[in-house]
Amino acid sequence: MTATTLFYIIIGLLILDFIVDGWLDHLNAKKYNDPIPEPLKDVYDVEEYEKSQAYKQAKHKFSTISGTISFIATLLFFVLGGFEFVDEIARRISNNEILMALVFFGIIMLGSSILSLPFSYYNTFVIEQKFGFNKMTKKIFVLDKIKGFFMTAILGGGILALIIWFYQLTESKFWLYAWGLVAVFSVFMNMFYSKLIVPLFNKQTPLEDGELKNAITEYANKVGFKLNAIYVIDGSKRSTKANAYFSGFGATKRITLFDTLINDLTTKEIVAVLAHEVGHYKKNHIIFNLITSILLTGFTFFLLSLFINEPLLSEALGVSTPSFHIGLVAFGILYSPISELTGLIMNMFSRKFEYQADNYAKETFAAEPLITSLKKLSKNSLSNLTPHKAYVFVHYSHPTLLQRFKNLKS
Repeated sequence: MTATTLFYIIIGLLILDFIVDGWLDHLNAKKYNDPIPEPLKDVYDVEEYEKSQAYKQAKHKFSTISGTISFIATLLFFVLGGFEFVDEIARRISNNEILMALVFFGIIMLGSSILSLPFSYYNTFVIEQKFGFNKMTKKIFVLDKIKGFFMTAILGGGILALIIWFYQLTESKFWLYAWGLVAVFSVFMNMFYSKLIVPLFNKQTPLEDGELKNAITEYANKVGFKLNAIYVIDGSKRSTKANAYFSGFGATKRITLFDTLINDLTTKEIVAVLAHEVGHYKKNHIIFNLITSILLTGFTFFLLSLFINEPLLSEALGVSTPSFHIGLVAFGILYSPISELTGLIMNMFSRKFEYQADNYAKETFAAEPLITSLKKLSKNSLSNLTPHKAYVFVHYSHPTLLQRFKNLKS
């Protein structure tokens, strides 16, 4: 195989991905005006349903335009020798392989952030604002972008530097050390994400004593779930959309409620939502997902170790001097079909786990408050009640509201 052939394969994969995504989005958009399924008729009244349709259409149009512009920019970057240009800048700054890679990816990350910034701004302050979701100020928006950029640069850059260092020390066996590093990092983040990362963006406070805390504690004691901490996060400073999540293991585990969730749902409904989250814990879904993620990471690093020394990867992107960072970019694109396949499989498991967690909540608490909470959350986020089956299969990590309703009623 020649470098030119490999280049065309890479371009072909980019085009295929764009076409498939566009086709799925189109199929899904054609379902926006379908009548609401009978069991979900109480989610929206006529006016609210029209608003949800307008929201979905606005998001679809925006996604189509922004996605097309991003695709064209990416394609031009490849065709016009963008990687060679950035690689030359990185080599002029340093001949150290690690510093060179950090500069290379830093420039690409900065360019990508600049390109996506107007779209992110428009989505937040025009679309989300128009439909009543956005509560973010421009100051918070800017600070979030700056914090996110530096956090990615520090954490991502640090991990990348160590991986290249392992490669320099051990070459073909570097994947084992890289795998171990990412595995430890993944476990660490699962345990301490809420304590270390979340406070950079949101304020968390312990749930106050009262009816809700008593109801949650009573349920936790009933099912033998040792509850170390219940926190409330100020999600309302960014959006009206509600959420809740479980994080950590052992002594670090905690339940976090968005303040919007507390405002939108009754006490029984909140306990039902938490019963669902406890179901994930009791059914070992969190452990399964973590272990599977670590195994997939190991598989990816192993494949990378087989091809990273191949000069063809760098030459395909127009860089005559083989280097780890260029090979990593080419490998990432060539690996994308495998990544899509594993993503489909993980989504299938995820949807199965959601049913199991719903069933756990139904068996240990009650089905009805979980049903009403799901309906309220769908209504308050103007969610799509009639998604296309193909779109659900590829993109949904959760069953549709109708599927969950039928399961909880069975």
